[in-house]
Amino acid sequence: MSDVNKVVLAYSGGLDTSVIVRWLQETYQCEVVTFTADIGQGEEVEPARAKAEALGVKEIYIDDLREEFVRDFVYPMFRANAIYEGEYLLGTSIARPLIAKRLIEIANETGADAISHGATGKGNDQVRFELGAYSLKPGIKVIAPWREWDLTSRETLMAYCEKHNIPVDFSNKKKKSPYSMDANLLHISYEGGNLEDPYWEPEEDMWRWSVSPEAAPDQPTYIELGYRNGDPVTLNGEELSPATMLATLNKIAGANGIGRLDLVENRYVGMKSRGCYETPGGTVMMRAHRAIESITLDREAAHLKDELMPRYAKLVYNGYWFSPERRMLQAAIDESQAFVNGTVRLKLYKGNVVVVGRKSDNSLFDEAIATFEDDAGAYNQKDAEGFIKLNALRLRIAANKGRSQL
Repeated sequence: MSDVNKVVLAYSGGLDTSVIVRWLQETYQCEVVTFTADIGQGEEVEPARAKAEALGVKEIYIDDLREEFVRDFVYPMFRANAIYEGEYLLGTSIARPLIAKRLIEIANETGADAISHGATGKGNDQVRFELGAYSLKPGIKVIAPWREWDLTSRETLMAYCEKHNIPVDFSNKKKKSPYSMDANLLHISYEGGNLEDPYWEPEEDMWRWSVSPEAAPDQPTYIELGYRNGDPVTLNGEELSPATMLATLNKIAGANGIGRLDLVENRYVGMKSRGCYETPGGTVMMRAHRAIESITLDREAAHLKDELMPRYAKLVYNGYWFSPERRMLQAAIDESQAFVNGTVRLKLYKGNVVVVGRKSDNSLFDEAIATFEDDAGAYNQKDAEGFIKLNALRLRIAANKGRSQL
């Protein structure tokens, strides 16, 4: 294993990746560079520096990627209205290509010949990290310790720490959540523990970002989101950066019991997995985006977007963010957003996001034509007769040929 001289590790400072640092040093006899990303997970990332230093790491990267994450990854995905299998807003999936990108950038900066991650051999994240890495640097070596070592549980990891003098604080292990959690600005996920029984209802204190709809305020909260080229740019008239926008919406929506999901999804590796998710701000943004599109997008463009969306969502979920087909779809989607401008008014109430108004200078809604009152000749209803007859032509021919369903 001497072919690896330096490896860049996606490092959280937690138990798993702290073990990986020492394991890489001893197994590969190589130098380890740590990379810790702040993508809005809500935890201090700076303590990872001291932990890495204690493990003998000389090159330590701690990067604030929150704005890039929302601007260049979340917003493009939301322009597509991407939802996987009808429910999942892809909060974990969309964070992985950014981390993979930064791993490769650091590998290039430091002259590393390998990267490493802490994803297990059962999940989707290993695929997402590695497809992203190979798309950006085809010759990079990827080390996935969970596919190599014989450490199979938290207990064996802790024993490894004690044996190898790895400085990890075990004092709060009894307070540790029984669930595997992953968070970023878009969402927080919960897996494992009692959730491995798909009939088990999660306890209320599992949820960290939102109150239950039952405990939400008895009065609704009204907000206005302003859109420019398909992206939310103002909240109640105030212009906000992408990261600030999402963080603010998370707080407002979470306080109103919005954004909880409990689902069983089909992983790319072949198994079904149950996960619980909180995506409060994203849930609001998705509803608002579809609302502003409803008055600004041409009908056939909107329908085509809806046809393409499941393919786009599948590409993101499976890790093909940097693929040519995803970029092709993105180009078409972004072209469609040129006139998706305006304001959406929403009512947030006990877990519900209700669109109560939308307006745009680019609106295709023509009240003079759509009105139920006298339209002063703007629309000739007699024209509908020819339209209907032409569209019924093939149906009439089939019926005349004995293919009637009666």
